Amino acid sequence: MAPFVNHRSIVRTIWGRSDTILLIFAGASAEFALNEAVDWLYYTGKLPADPLGRLFSTVGYARQIVFAEEGAALAAIDRITAIHQGVEKARGYTIPATAYLDVLFLLVGYSISAFELLERKLQPEEKEEVFTVFYRVGRRMGLAGLPATYAEFSRLRERHLRDHLVCSDFSKDLYRQYRKSLGFIRYHVLLQTQVLLVPRSVRRLLGLPAIPFFYPVVQIYKLSRRMRLDRGIKVLLLPPRYRAQIFALDSLT
Repeated sequence: MAPFVNHRSIVRTIWGRSDTILLIFAGASAEFALNEAVDWLYYTGKLPADPLGRLFSTVGYARQIVFAEEGAALAAIDRITAIHQGVEKARGYTIPATAYLDVLFLLVGYSISAFELLERKLQPEEKEEVFTVFYRVGRRMGLAGLPATYAEFSRLRERHLRDHLVCSDFSKDLYRQYRKSLGFIRYHVLLQTQVLLVPRSVRRLLGLPAIPFFYPVVQIYKLSRRMRLDRGIKVLLLPPRYRAQIFALDSLT
């Protein structure tokens, strides 16, 4: 059976390294917290209990889809849809359509910004390729209002960033949980990494620093990759309970 994503696709390259995925996670964790429908993520109690685990689960689902054969990928998407429908049924009303789009949009956006921070600028056709993969996910989920092209996505994302993000009490609590889970040093590494990745509007809502002090650190890390010292750095920075899970992300290419 054919793969869901072509073996030569830039999307497989982006999602084939643990450090790129960690950057996607860092950016997504910021914007995720500002989603105006973030209260849905608190409904089951699983997110505040283990915010990093829940976010890794979301990223993990996306990665499974990227590297799966067509049938397995579609089945995984259907499971995601069924899980959300179950939560909707339990709560008694539906998750706003914009909430689904926001999550899909941040996966596209941070796939691009994470790769560009660590590697190189993507060509327009490569950005279109990234968008198309997640567009197919959204179409399978039956999402309304999906943009048809990357250019349309870019315009709609700007509107979503302007109209559908809010720093609520849930947002503030989620950041408290991030700090509790990560500890002081790793938490501030997360914040500085987010400064490098997130749009200005997200930085402003979260009160993140405007100056990317961490940029030289990223350049040093990129050098460490060429010297094959990056694993040691990740051992120092990553919470012990997630290390094996994160290093396993390098197993698929």
